[in-house]
Order: sequence, then structure tokens, then C-alpha cells
Amino acid sequence: MKYLRLYLHFVRFSFGRAMEFRFDFSLKIIMDCFYYVMHLSIFKILFNNTSTLAGWTEDQGMVFISSVLLIDAIHMTLFASNMWNIPFLVNRGDLDVYITRPVSTLFFISLRDFAANSFINLLIASAIFITTLSRLQVDYSFFNLLGYIALIINGVLLHYVMQMLFIIPVFWTQSNKGFNEIFFSLGLAMERPDLIYRGFVRIIFTFVIPMGLVASLPARWFFGPHTPYLTLHLLGITAVMWGLMLFFWKRGLRAYSSASS
Repeated sequence: MKYLRLYLHFVRFSFGRAMEFRFDFSLKIIMDCFYYVMHLSIFKILFNNTSTLAGWTEDQGMVFISSVLLIDAIHMTLFASNMWNIPFLVNRGDLDVYITRPVSTLFFISLRDFAANSFINLLIASAIFITTLSRLQVDYSFFNLLGYIALIINGVLLHYVMQMLFIIPVFWTQSNKGFNEIFFSLGLAMERPDLIYRGFVRIIFTFVIPMGLVASLPARWFFGPHTPYLTLHLLGITAVMWGLMLFFWKRGLRAYSSASS
């Protein structure tokens, strides 16, 4: 309950601050809308030139791309701006302020900035998903929807964990971004259906660094192909990556040189 109350304070403060700078707030929403339009347009152009993509019809493909937008919007709302600041906190010694708080340092620096503008875009992404799902010409049950929601949440957590694993080396490298650029390059695999990958590339993006499954597997929950072992694999990878992140985070805190050192 302590953490829930603290997080609600984060949300209230973030909305209050956003309303003080309404032009910036509105501009960020418009920018994200352009991002959505570009992604939807690319897939629309592809389906204007082919009837299927990786075996998926246009409506199925749009469920997939709306899943990408949902995961991105949740990540941008909850984590993105916080994670962008972590390397600067470490390099300037400003992490001292958070280490001394009577709550988890990881919780505080990961969630303290709730992106109010991205929350509005999350509502837009949700509306896009509902619209595309309503056009899907397949039968699905409430169980399918629950499985989809669970895998979307898992995808958000895996996205967060993977990015943290690329940021944490900043404790030793003192770089201004960690290895964020590498992560963003790998993250592009999330924006393509996993079934388009073949051979060694498929092994990398589905088994080693399963970014290719983050949005594809939730979409598959409605129309297949259904592969339960991949679902278990993805959940297992998320748990393992979470453990690794906590391990390296604690090691990083030990290596951290505070401003007073």
C-alpha cells in the first residue's frame, strides 16, 4: 500500500506539471499521433501490395500493429522518460538522492515520472486496438482476451527489463546513454511479425533475445498459429531476464561512486 500511495502521488504530480505546460503537453501528443499514423500507414501500404504478410491477413496484421502501439504507449507512459535519465543520474552523482529514500531505489527511478501525454496516447492506442479487433473475422473467447492482456503485460515488462540491462553498464562505462542505441536497434524486431524471420535471425529474435515475440505472440492469441511452448518460453525468458537485471542492478549500486566520494 505504501508503494501504491507513492505511485499515485507520482501520477498526480505528473499531471499537475503537464497542465502547467499545456503547449508542450499537446505537442507531444500530436508527435505520438504522427508516430501511430506512420506505423499504420506502412502496414496499409504493404497490404495494398500483398494479400497476406507472414500468413496474416490485413485485419490480423492490424491487430498485430495495434499491439505494438499498445506496448509502446504503456512503456512510454510508465518507464521511458525515467530510463532516459538514469545514465545522467549515475554520471552526475545525483543517484544519491534516490538511494537515501526509504523505498526501493529501482522503483523510485523507474516510475517517478508518469508521462501524462503518453497516457492520452495510450487511450488512443487502446481505441485503435478495439477498432481493429472488432473487424477481425474470427471467433475468440474471453479466455483469448485474458491471454492477450497477460502477454501484453509480459511484453511491457520484458521491454523494460531488456532496456535496463542495456542501461545498467553505465555504472562501469560512465557513458551518457549506456548501450541504449543497441537496445533501440534490437527493439525494431518487435515491430515486425515474428513469422517473417528465418534461420539464424529467427533464433536470435525468438529464443535468445525474444523481441520478435513481444507483440507477435499476443496477436497470435486470437488467430494463431498457436504455439504454447513459445508462450512458456517467453514467460520463462522474462523471469530469467528480471533476475539478471536485479543481480546487475545491485552490482551496479555497489560500483556507484556518489557525488560525495
